[in-house]
Amino acid sequence: MELDGAVALVTGAASGLGRATAEGLHASGATLVLVDTERLAGKKLADAGIGVFVPADVTNEAQVQAAVDQATALGPLRVAVNCAGVGWGSRIVDRHGKPHDLGLFRQILDINLVGTFNVLRLAAVAMAGNPRPTDADGAAGAERGVIVNTASIAAFEGQVGQAAYAASKAGIVGLTLAAARDLASLGIRVVSIAPGLFDTPMLDEVPGETREALVKAMAAPRRFGETPEFASLILEIVRNPYLNGETIRLDAGLRMMPR
Repeated sequence: MELDGAVALVTGAASGLGRATAEGLHASGATLVLVDTERLAGKKLADAGIGVFVPADVTNEAQVQAAVDQATALGPLRVAVNCAGVGWGSRIVDRHGKPHDLGLFRQILDINLVGTFNVLRLAAVAMAGNPRPTDADGAAGAERGVIVNTASIAAFEGQVGQAAYAASKAGIVGLTLAAARDLASLGIRVVSIAPGLFDTPMLDEVPGETREALVKAMAAPRRFGETPEFASLILEIVRNPYLNGETIRLDAGLRMMPR
């Protein structure tokens, strides 16, 4: 997938993994549509020349459609990256004997899983209208677009208090191959990344003692991931036409302990 002249839409673009992804795609020649609920941070990124900011909640159909429409107005939408997500924790039964709040469980699944699917389905419709690209020899290529989702290693090794988060990310893993098969005939690839611990605002919620234990559990390198390393994998997925229907762990060999 060539990025020069292509449009890429990134959710959660105002900070963390999403921001690094947007910056990496921009540096590689793509025109960016930046989607986030954080208006000030999103506008600041747009003012820096990274792309066009469209405030949107990924669970809102009309708002996501407006972001996709903005992308297609700029050119062919070739790349969509889902980085928007939340990671609030709660035990199924807390120390006072109260059950996990059902509304919180639904909210986490709604943002992380339903929001990802909402962006995926609307971006796929836009990509399906793209002409199939032509290679240097004039032969019609197969790709119209690439959609990359963000899962988590919690999908495989959810910790204490991560029932909702792990379930939402496991849903993304399960969605990946099914979506890749659904969209194959349209020339759209779907790949997910399951990141480990990256130095993002979400990591600030993890207690210091737990952070130290997690670093020690890594194979190598024993440190938190840097957001440009996540963005680098996004670029490889976009560029490598043989990557499809897979969830790729990016975690320095970390296998999460129960807590």
